[in-house]
Amino acid sequence: MGETANATEKAPKKSWFKGLKAEFKKIIWPDKETVTKQSFAVIVTTIILGIIIALLDAAIKAGINVII
Repeated sequence: MGETANATEKAPKKSWFKGLKAEFKKIIWPDKETVTKQSFAVIVTTIILGIIIALLDAAIKAGINVII
């Protein structure tokens, strides 16, 4: 039973942080222009989808009021 305790030991935190630091060095961060373009695309898409959902909601509500 003493053998399983050694097998389930966790790696030291120091090596975990080294691995994390190494992975962060691999990240390619976008430039300001890319972030601006993508943010604009997200905002426009969100507004368009919001309008579509509002129109569908109004149509369904009107249809239910006609039925009732």
